[in-house]
Amino acid sequence: MAETDLHEHDADLPVQGEGEQFDEENRLKPEFVRQVRESLNDDNEESTYDLVEPLHPADIADLFELLERDERAELAAAITDLMSSEVVAELNDYVREDMVESLLPEAVAEIVGQLDTDDAVQLIEDLDEGDQRAILAEVEAEDRAVIETALAYPEESAGRLMQRELVAVPDSMTVGDLIDYLRSEDGLTTEFWEVFVVDHRFHPVGTCQLSWILRTPRNVKITNVMKRDQTLIPVDMDQEEVALRFQKYALISAAVVDESGRLVGQLTVDDIVHIISEEAGEDALLMSGAGEGDINEPLRDAYSARVRWLVANLGTAVVASAIIAYFGAAIEQLVALAVLMPIVASIGGNAGTQTMAVTVRAIAMNQLTKSNTRRLVLRELKVALMNGATIAVLIGIATALIFTPELGGVIAAAMVINIIVSGMAGVLVPVAFERLDQDPAVASSVFVTMITDSMGFFAFLGLAVASGLVSV
Repeated sequence: MAETDLHEHDADLPVQGEGEQFDEENRLKPEFVRQVRESLNDDNEESTYDLVEPLHPADIADLFELLERDERAELAAAITDLMSSEVVAELNDYVREDMVESLLPEAVAEIVGQLDTDDAVQLIEDLDEGDQRAILAEVEAEDRAVIETALAYPEESAGRLMQRELVAVPDSMTVGDLIDYLRSEDGLTTEFWEVFVVDHRFHPVGTCQLSWILRTPRNVKITNVMKRDQTLIPVDMDQEEVALRFQKYALISAAVVDESGRLVGQLTVDDIVHIISEEAGEDALLMSGAGEGDINEPLRDAYSARVRWLVANLGTAVVASAIIAYFGAAIEQLVALAVLMPIVASIGGNAGTQTMAVTVRAIAMNQLTKSNTRRLVLRELKVALMNGATIAVLIGIATALIFTPELGGVIAAAMVINIIVSGMAGVLVPVAFERLDQDPAVASSVFVTMITDSMGFFAFLGLAVASGLVSV
């Protein structure tokens, strides 16, 4: 498979953002996009090509994302020889899938042949099985076998992400032998940061940075200069855990090993940076119930992802409404209760959301484990007490001045109770989901909202009844 780095481009390509096509924030101008559209509508492929040809591959990818779905297929057909692996690698996942489906299998196979294994897998893994078979049938046998092996691993695992292109040498070599090998072997990858040293079973026993090799005399054994401590990534490890390993140990690259401990690939930091960004955004979107939150996501997928959580929220809202209905007679006796109820629920909801966001992040970053869960609960309880006391004083005084001192005391007490309950729910609900091997970002918000709203209404109205202000 041809060696192509998808995140660095040739020096002779146009400098990104240069020319009249871009605004001051380095975005393609609407006027330029309109010109491309008009050229496509006129079926003027030559004009379209002339407009797009000066663009950097990343900017061509941006152009695809700015066009409508049917226009993307027309653009791909008009600029076929500009559709390099660099352009494909920069495309949004949904846009790339649309574009690939619009190209002939032979054209996609040609692009696949230019890519490293991990990027080739990313290109075709989301396609229908039939489309995958059609494309792989056009790929060279050796590359096809490598891609099919990668696709056999679970999605978002190290096996899907890893590159097969690496440099591994036996532990019997000297530094001089290694340098000669690197210079004489034409089939090696052309871009790497370190050399993996393996034993006779192809198990990694150490790594050697290129800087060490260049500064060490030729007669020194490679085992005397290599670093024996290394972070090995199991082939089935989830990509989120892989990212945490890279972040924790400040890795540039790491060996990926199969079940028997054999070296089968490597992961590099440029891929991990993308994963860290992707996972962080994914958790935030899941907490809101917005699905993948991609503006290029098909309407049906966006609807399906969002509506189920809205239905769940509808169900939890019924619980809060039932509590209000139970205290309906009390509300009729004192209209001020209806005025103040939303304040109690709203502040409690915000407090719960704050704690939930902190907890979900701590779980995602492996900062929260069974060893320190109790400490986090106690910490958030103290924060909730301080927040509750502060808000209670403010709302209590305001209510006493506007309505009555008795009602001010009731809402102050209700506020303290609800913020404490909200804080505990914001910790315990995500922790419970994590203990049940469920993603705490997915459903925590629904249950935390139900608890904060229900407890807010119940505490406020219940205290109003208990204090004798109203009766049920």
